[in-house]
Amino acid sequence: MAKRSIRHAFAEALIELAEQYPNLVVLEADLQDSTQSIQFKRRFPERHLQMGVSEQNMTGVAVGLALSGKIPVTHTFACFQSMRAAEHVRTSVAYTRANVKLFVSHSGVSGGSAGTSHHATEDIAIMRAIPNMTVVVPGDFTETKQAAKAVIEHVGPVYIRGSASDAEDVYGEGCLFQLGRATLLRDGQDATIISTGTLMSEAVAAAQTLATEGRSVRVLQMATVKPIDRDAVLRAASETGRIVTIEEHNVIGGLGSAVCEIVAQAGIGRVKVMGINDHFCGVGTGAYLLAEEGLTAEGIASAVRTLIG
Repeated sequence: MAKRSIRHAFAEALIELAEQYPNLVVLEADLQDSTQSIQFKRRFPERHLQMGVSEQNMTGVAVGLALSGKIPVTHTFACFQSMRAAEHVRTSVAYTRANVKLFVSHSGVSGGSAGTSHHATEDIAIMRAIPNMTVVVPGDFTETKQAAKAVIEHVGPVYIRGSASDAEDVYGEGCLFQLGRATLLRDGQDATIISTGTLMSEAVAAAQTLATEGRSVRVLQMATVKPIDRDAVLRAASETGRIVTIEEHNVIGGLGSAVCEIVAQAGIGRVKVMGINDHFCGVGTGAYLLAEEGLTAEGIASAVRTLIG
């Protein structure tokens, strides 16, 4: 499958949406080449605001713009927005329900060789714990473009988690992103893999491998981690009995935790959570670091085999 950039997808979508929404503005924290907001700047220079290395101030300015009727979209790395500006996101954005869209790149370990300071394996947990915050983690070029449109149309704060890594094209004809809804990529009866972000390509590959062994595995892409699609999770738990969750995030507090909360409260099914195993990752390419954690098609398939037993 072809690989394309999620950052470019979001930038392309914003330019298209800006034609429809004249009040859409972009704020950048001095990373316009890395986040690709530079594309928006070239098309709409008067609607692109360079805020410098000042994520907290950028967040505050975005709130002011939102309260003035604009649709502000901030751009920076995931680690800086979710941690350096966390208090400002919580109190200024979420508490006031400001219509601010927080787009981040370099999430998970996609920052690779930049090391722990530029990795973001805690951000989903932080953002999903903040009231009024919607958390979206698209997984490929097409899903990102669809998610961007839904996010801009939605009124309220949204955290949109992008990646520095290119992602394999998985979304095909008939795949439709909807806020708060899982996308069924494959149906199955023996187990379910629930993915979020770019790992959905590994989830599909794992299911394809398992199919050659006679195992029927459902694959759900949970691009909206909050509000999560409870009905899809409950159907997976009741109909397949076994769920493996995968995410480029700490195993604590992210997609896996959200799924476990639903399954535990319902008292049905078993869940295996796969992700970053509660430690800081080292230095290397994003692909290398994910392989170290077993977040590959074969690693996922092995976890499903064990769960099926």
